[in-house]
Amino acid sequence: MVAQSIDDIDLAIIEALMNNALLTNKEVGEIVHLTGQAVGARVRKLQDLGVIEGYTVRLNPEKVGLNVHAFLIVFMKSNEAHKPFQHFARSNECITEVHRVSGEGCYWLRIRIGTIPDLNGLLEEVLKYGNYKLSLSIEKVK
Repeated sequence: MVAQSIDDIDLAIIEALMNNALLTNKEVGEIVHLTGQAVGARVRKLQDLGVIEGYTVRLNPEKVGLNVHAFLIVFMKSNEAHKPFQHFARSNECITEVHRVSGEGCYWLRIRIGTIPDLNGLLEEVLKYGNYKLSLSIEKVK
């Protein structure tokens, strides 16, 4: 089990990198009281274990024109619609997350898109696979 392979120092390293992935090993070492070389070894171990899957850039969507933030619950119209829908969802850049769920609906989607007319076009595409329930984000709290 991976959780047994990591300790409090590993968790502190992860937290430091999640706060700022641009920190050098030396800078992380100053935070967790290790040498940069020791931090590098631990980071490589965490990558090998699959705990750290990669590094990314956090984008402010509004600054690049993605002003509409929506959540969509999709209800498939048939069992045969799942595979084509998954392909559609994976290939559409406006759909930033797709979760197959139990409970209400079959899929929950997070959408970042430019305008309401753009969203309407996307919703027309979704109707090929099933029905949906739409919620618009009015404020990000966290």
